Amino acid sequence: MKYLHTMVRVSDLDASLDFYCNKLGLELLDRRDYPQGRFTLAFLAAPGDAAAQVELTWNWDPERLDGGRNFGHLAYRVDDIYALCERLLEAGVTINRPPRDGHMAFIRSPDNISIELLQQGAPKAPVEPWKSMPNVGSW
Repeated sequence: MKYLHTMVRVSDLDASLDFYCNKLGLELLDRRDYPQGRFTLAFLAAPGDAAAQVELTWNWDPERLDGGRNFGHLAYRVDDIYALCERLLEAGVTINRPPRDGHMAFIRSPDNISIELLQQGAPKAPVEPWKSMPNVGSW
């Protein structure tokens, strides 16, 4: 058995690709449009880790997507949690659970999917503004 991917249904493919690729830093590996089924699949992965993919599924006909929290979360190990969170904040992404401990943070995608960010290796020393930043919403 081999892990292939996790599928996340999205309501706006352009907004989701902007979030996952331009802001979070994943790479678009493949995109497939299925006109007969009226949907598009986009496969993403962290740079250098094509074996662990996220499949974004966008149905062309409008639909309401609720309760992203029932999905749980995606998790990514990152080289520098503070630098990534700073970049995300500058890009307008809300940090729901700041990396106060230098180890873990949570953000949400445009479709309310919770994403956990984990510092690679030992936690970084707690620093401002992160160590006193409050939680926002839920994750």
